[in-house]
Amino acid sequence: MKNYLAEGIGTFLLVAVVIGSGIMAEALANGNIAVALLGNTIATGAILFVIIKMFGQISGAHFNPVVSLVFLLRNELKKNDFIFYVIFQIIGGMIAVLTSHYIFELDVLQISQNIRGEFPLLISEIIATSGLVLTILFIRKYDEKSIAIAVGLFITAGYWFTSSTSFANPAVTIARIFTDTFTGIAPISVKYFITGQIIGALLANSIYNFFEKK
Repeated sequence: MKNYLAEGIGTFLLVAVVIGSGIMAEALANGNIAVALLGNTIATGAILFVIIKMFGQISGAHFNPVVSLVFLLRNELKKNDFIFYVIFQIIGGMIAVLTSHYIFELDVLQISQNIRGEFPLLISEIIATSGLVLTILFIRKYDEKSIAIAVGLFITAGYWFTSSTSFANPAVTIARIFTDTFTGIAPISVKYFITGQIIGALLANSIYNFFEKK
């Protein structure tokens, strides 16, 4: 249960920072989308470093269903644990959405109208998610103490070099359906993002296996 709670709390903090910093950045940027995105980027990269350091020794600090999927495929996570990890990740993200809306005095229940695109965004999410998973797998093997900073830096970069702004996380993607703010994603776009995330995770696992094959 400690592992599951760690995944839920960590995902809560991640989503709360993504959405809350987006709301704050948009309010303060006076319509400058680049400035708003920069504020959102810095906050997200920072919280990733912190929550991985917080919970890495408890749950492994996945906070992401496709990361958990990769560790399931690698026989490093049991099937039952995988199911509960994903459940707690999604619940943590959903609670974060409602909480963020409440503290910023917005309508608590929302559905995003932000249509982000189709197949080009799917490809973008394949790149973003495979890059994230490769970062985790390779740096865990060769420099485990640097995972937190590496993940934070990769996602910080991913916000700017991918057209999808590097969601790379189905739990975060699902949560962002329910916020019609700067970081929201319309339901019609979700299938492209989550499909890309799953493909990207599987691709990364295959690439890592290739490099590790003796």
